[in-house]
Amino acid sequence: MAYLIVACSLNPESRSLALARRAGEALRQAGATVDFMVLKDNPLPLCDGDSVYAQPEVIAAAERVQKAQGILLAVPIYNYDANAAAKNFIELTGKSWENKVVGFLCSAGGQGSYMSIMSLANSLMLDFRCIVLPSFIYVTGDSFEGENLTDAEIEQRIQKLADQLVKVSRSLQTG
Repeated sequence: MAYLIVACSLNPESRSLALARRAGEALRQAGATVDFMVLKDNPLPLCDGDSVYAQPEVIAAAERVQKAQGILLAVPIYNYDANAAAKNFIELTGKSWENKVVGFLCSAGGQGSYMSIMSLANSLMLDFRCIVLPSFIYVTGDSFEGENLTDAEIEQRIQKLADQLVKVSRSLQTG
């Protein structure tokens, strides 16, 4: 099975990118094929709801989502919400999200926005009938030294999230 990990931060020193990389390792250890997309390295236009969908980079991004059995979104939390690049990515790739299994890896400045990913999760569930994994990763800077993840508990939770993504995706394919 193929899985897509999308690192949504546009910051070159992104902590959510570190989470995405660790999740990629966990999926590969489980024998999964991983497509790793870093939005800062794959610039996308802003969604205009019109002509933007015909642009080659948008078509390519939608194809990557379409091919994946499961998707992990690694997102920074800004101003009590997922960053704008994550939402733009979903708006651009729209219907290719239908019936996907989705998990979240969130990096934030503090504990106060723990539930902020729910608006994005609800949108994916309602608009595209995604199955959103109920366990998600939410970390603050306390789990890092520089750009390196140093929290063993978070590492274990990332492994469990990756295992859950594989298990649920496989179950839905055979069901």
